[in-house]
Amino acid sequence: MSRTTGSNTTALTKATNHPALPAEDAAKLARALEESEDVTVFVDGTALRLPADATAVVLDVLTRMGAGEAVTVSTAEAWLNTSQAAQLAGVSNTYMRNLTDAGAIPVHYRGTHRRIRTQDVHAWLESRAAAAHDAEEADG
Repeated sequence: MSRTTGSNTTALTKATNHPALPAEDAAKLARALEESEDVTVFVDGTALRLPADATAVVLDVLTRMGAGEAVTVSTAEAWLNTSQAAQLAGVSNTYMRNLTDAGAIPVHYRGTHRRIRTQDVHAWLESRAAAAHDAEEADG
């Protein structure tokens, strides 16, 4: 269910939302994740060893669900336009343009159109989270 826009970018519509688990199920999942270092995935009854990156993703989703959180999974596109980058970061289009103008997020131009790499948006989000964490530790 994606639609292609200009310059080989794809709108961020390839996402699925998963509601939080009921509290009892979340608690059981959290306990299971804490008690075992072995994570085995079965596909059609066959045990499958996942690559390390895939294992990390699956464990991240399960850990969040075990904490009672809802989860949204989406496909990350290599290049985003300003609107898509803003949507991914949870900020307004204007704020995203200001971030690129200030150099906080690297931007590439195709003509007059801005293109932003998904990993650059994620890096910016991680730096914000780290700064917030550092500020909390300094206050406490």
